[in-house]
Amino acid sequence: MKVTIVIPNYNGKHFMEPCLASLMRQTYRDFDILVVDNASSDDSVSYMKEHYPRIRLICLEKNYGFSKAVNTGICHSTTPYVILLNNDTTVDPDYVKEMVAAIEQSPSIFSVSSKMIQMYHPDLIDSAGDLYTLLGWGVCRGSGRPVSNYSKPDVIFTACAGAAIYRRDAFQRIGLFDESHFAYLEDIDIGYRARIYGYQNRYCPTALVFHVGSGTSGSKYNSFKVKLSARNSVYLNYKNMPFLQLLLNSPFLLLGYLVKYAFFVRIGYGKDYRKGLSDGIRTLSTQKKVPFQPSHFFHYCQIQWQLIRYTFDYVRDWFSRKLFHR
Repeated sequence: MKVTIVIPNYNGKHFMEPCLASLMRQTYRDFDILVVDNASSDDSVSYMKEHYPRIRLICLEKNYGFSKAVNTGICHSTTPYVILLNNDTTVDPDYVKEMVAAIEQSPSIFSVSSKMIQMYHPDLIDSAGDLYTLLGWGVCRGSGRPVSNYSKPDVIFTACAGAAIYRRDAFQRIGLFDESHFAYLEDIDIGYRARIYGYQNRYCPTALVFHVGSGTSGSKYNSFKVKLSARNSVYLNYKNMPFLQLLLNSPFLLLGYLVKYAFFVRIGYGKDYRKGLSDGIRTLSTQKKVPFQPSHFFHYCQIQWQLIRYTFDYVRDWFSRKLFHR
């Protein structure tokens, strides 16, 4: 086998049938499927055992979150590549074939992000990879934009782990997903870490995925999600930026946190966002920074330039949407 498809699941029985059915229709067959269940209470496990007895299933004793689930899958795989796939997705018949072809273009590629399309608005992008900015904001590239706008392969900051392929042996060098994140921003964190080590992350426009979105958390914004995302944003910057880079970017990061706080106050989640930031700062001592190595200096410079570039790209795109409704 060349690929293991790892699907984390938590009470997603209603998503599993269309997701697995789409994988059964793949034109490329050299893959294995591994479902890691986070102690679901909705009969997901019994459903899997009855209807898909040949698919490997690992049952965790409690809900450890996304990071622990996918790490378990990665550690139980032996294939050169691992695809992480959300359960609230269906994939195009050529999806696996296109993902394998994309990552095999160069040994320097750590991950490839697919073309994620909104399930109920198939003319719009859900994610064409993730970007990261000086403001400390992770951005779903292309979200809400026409599908036709993202038809070319590209270099991205990180892959969206909802439907991405990873080079498995790279994890031995850079480490696995950070389980302290539980969920949210863990894909940007590991993609950022990979860039520090000199790997690339790319976008493949021919690997099509249809995504419901927030299938496990239930909504785009909720108390749980806002708190965890705020906390994890503190972790992400602290771990991946050396002290001097943190100092250089601190005015922009502070501005980003203030703007985000104002936004969440307006929609009723200000207290949750504040609590998440507080938790992140209070528990920073539990986080392990990426060790600074002089050999990575050029990579840090590249990353800093991209943070600047993506900030301007985001601001320009925001004004375009607000002023010209494009």
